[in-house]
Amino acid sequence: MVVHRSCPGYGDEPFAALVADYPGAEAYPAGDFRIEWGPVFHRGRLDGSARVLVIGQDPATHEAISRRVLVGEAGQRVQGLLARLGITHSYVMLNVYLYSVFGQSAGYRHVKDPAIVAYRHRWFDAVLLDSGVTAVIALGTLAKRAFGVWEDSSPERSGRAEGIHLAAIRHPTYAEGSARASGQPLEDTTAAQLADWSGHLPALAAAVLPEVTPNPKPYGESWAEQDLVGIPEQDLPPGAPAWWRAVDAWAVRDGADAQEKRSTIRVTVPKGARSWPTL
Repeated sequence: MVVHRSCPGYGDEPFAALVADYPGAEAYPAGDFRIEWGPVFHRGRLDGSARVLVIGQDPATHEAISRRVLVGEAGQRVQGLLARLGITHSYVMLNVYLYSVFGQSAGYRHVKDPAIVAYRHRWFDAVLLDSGVTAVIALGTLAKRAFGVWEDSSPERSGRAEGIHLAAIRHPTYAEGSARASGQPLEDTTAAQLADWSGHLPALAAAVLPEVTPNPKPYGESWAEQDLVGIPEQDLPPGAPAWWRAVDAWAVRDGADAQEKRSTIRVTVPKGARSWPTL
């Protein structure tokens, strides 16, 4: 019999209280956030064993379905980065925002909103204060800014931040977004992103106590198969199907217009996971 490991959830404090009184539309305006899909809180260890905190931006389609942070291709890329550091288990991931951002500019408008910041700080406090975290990986500008707001908000927090190595790296999907916005070839923006990640590897490796033998070799100029690592089963809720953890794009927004697309996520079992007999 196969024994499955899964995320134990939010039964212990302070996390039980955090998921009991999370903010809604009073803090996250529905015009700028997809609050209809609910909040997505974290992925990884909440038992005090985390050595690395990864800060993402906001949940997307895969995260809305799986109810965990950084599960899609961006999450696979981050998982590969952690593997280079020799970290397979001892991490926790949080987002700048609990809800999916509706429009990129909205993310920058609300990063310092008092109600959003106050709740986000409670999560940062729970994960960082009196913990073994020695490195923070901030994925993109918003994540770096959110950590900086936390660091500057009190002497206790700034003192704790002094003992943490901050790696502010380009977002895992920077290359695709930059290519669309600038018209540059995707291969050029990908090479730039991977050069940025490679540049942070030595200092990160020095700041983190690995669980397994690290391999902080630089990335190439394009993504290699081994650069993407599947999401561990223990990171997802009990009973999550295995294909939720694969790199396949199994959840996409779908619709004929903006309103239908906002309200619809189409989930498709990848062909490689279809185990039923066909005629």
